[in-house]
Amino acid sequence: MADLFLVRHGETEWSRSGRHTGWTDVPLTEHGREEARGLEPLIRSLRIGAAFVSPLQRAWETAELIGLHDVRVDADLREWDYGGYEGITTVDIQHGRPGWFLFTDGVTPGPPDHPGESPEQVGERADRMLAKVDAALAHDDGAVMLVAHGHFLRVLTARRLGLPAADGALFQLATGALCRLGTEHGRPVIAEWNVRPGS
Repeated sequence: MADLFLVRHGETEWSRSGRHTGWTDVPLTEHGREEARGLEPLIRSLRIGAAFVSPLQRAWETAELIGLHDVRVDADLREWDYGGYEGITTVDIQHGRPGWFLFTDGVTPGPPDHPGESPEQVGERADRMLAKVDAALAHDDGAVMLVAHGHFLRVLTARRLGLPAADGALFQLATGALCRLGTEHGRPVIAEWNVRPGS
């Protein structure tokens, strides 16, 4: 079976400051654009059969800058809905909720159109996305690439490996980084992680 490649979008002002960025459509910084452009030679060397991208501009701009064409926009790739924690840093959340940890504690409810998601709900979305990935791998020629967001891709990685959604906490993922999930003896493995130009 061909590999699954993951790309986290480049840096934004909010990712640089540690603010939780779910639905807020924050653009890339110039540094984030440079991060994405730096991946383009690595992407060009791959044989990609299908590519999916989150609908948020930081993801689709990254997809354009790394040279992907004919990408399929998929809402299941959107970032974790942080509910009432949208735009707030972990440090600020922990002032009122000591010991809070996203992957185990989830979020506080937000507005009606963004009520927030539990780790398990994000895991369900990741499972839906992985079913689409497997369908593409079965029918398309080449690997599949997903361009999306840090916390969501960490949960997706955990689910690909057969782990609970909360185990996404184990996989730190930098902005503008490329990862490869493959197989060994028919079982899913992490083949490369946080690859960046020169790394």
